[in-house]
Amino acid sequence: MPLIYAESGQPHIIKKIGGSPEVKKHLEDLGFVPGQEACVVSTLGENVIVKVKESRVALSDELARKIMV
Repeated sequence: MPLIYAESGQPHIIKKIGGSPEVKKHLEDLGFVPGQEACVVSTLGENVIVKVKESRVALSDELARKIMV
């Protein structure tokens, strides 16, 4: 399921990253790699705040849909 639909406050393991090679590289640089744990902290409109590797990252819904958990 895409990260955008994940339940807030629950840790999820990233299964796959989709999108173009540039998008995959950008998300990898932010810490979104398969096998890593990610947790949706909150949803603000169409954006989500995600805790990954002890950091909080704001993602658009478009990017969050490319992260499968």
